Amino acid sequence: MAERVLVTGGLGYLGSILCEHLLHAGFQVRALDNLMYGSGQQGLFHLCANPAFDFVRGDVRDEAVMRPAVRDADVIIHLAAIVGAPACDRDPALTKSVNFEAVQLLGRLRSPGQLVIYPNTNSGYGITSGAALCTEETPLRPISLYGRTKVAAEGLLLEQPNTVTLRLATVFGMSPRLRLDLLVNHFVYAACKEGYLVVFEKDFKRNFVHIRDVADCMVHCIRNAGKMAGKPYNVGLDAANLSKEELALTIKKYVRHFYVHFAPIGQDPDKRNYIVSNQRLREAGFEARRSLDDGIRELLKGYAMEGRAPGKNAA
Repeated sequence: MAERVLVTGGLGYLGSILCEHLLHAGFQVRALDNLMYGSGQQGLFHLCANPAFDFVRGDVRDEAVMRPAVRDADVIIHLAAIVGAPACDRDPALTKSVNFEAVQLLGRLRSPGQLVIYPNTNSGYGITSGAALCTEETPLRPISLYGRTKVAAEGLLLEQPNTVTLRLATVFGMSPRLRLDLLVNHFVYAACKEGYLVVFEKDFKRNFVHIRDVADCMVHCIRNAGKMAGKPYNVGLDAANLSKEELALTIKKYVRHFYVHFAPIGQDPDKRNYIVSNQRLREAGFEARRSLDDGIRELLKGYAMEGRAPGKNAA
């Protein structure tokens, strides 16, 4: 019988791609989601005909929902979270409840024999010079509430057996539940829809990774849990440790009329300025393979399919 995988936040940006990859890899998949984005989360309707796919509507903070869902799973991939510094700052109480207290509940409900895969953010490295490589041994000094809750949750889970945590680079790529607040997705959208972009902190660097590489990495973690459990892993594309200026100019190669203004004011609430080493993950047998250029071309095709934006007369 195929392993049973519970994906919390299964209809979100990453979850909706991950469920597809897990099914393709031969797993039974149960997506759990509270549908907080409503009708925007219809992207998994095409999976409903697959007998290996199931869906539960519920909140990861609700023990009555989580207890049976966790009990029936061999693997739990806990994606459910309030994501991004601005979203977290809008509702700090909700953020702490979902990003940390729900993880405490998961830690209490799971058994030692169940594998837990948890995505953290590499913004947890906090303020760095942008010169030295951040490895998994680099101290975590998160700045934002988002970073602090995710780092605290990672620490809690790593104290338990059979856990793999993934410190994700900034993710890019199309998804049924698209996020435009992610840097590559945002810059490409601005290029093709607005034609211009104001960029602050142009020399600040960060690492990037394609959403489907993240999904493939999680499949790899399940299949190699015996040698990977108990550690955090940076997940990014080695060829994509880029500054914001370099990213904008790369997009400009594909959208010639894209006007970029580099502004002297403005700052990132997470103070993200770092380059990241993905060597530990590579040594564990996985390497991201989808390039930034692949992602830009993909996003341009996806945005071309979008209709008129709400409230706008022009396409």
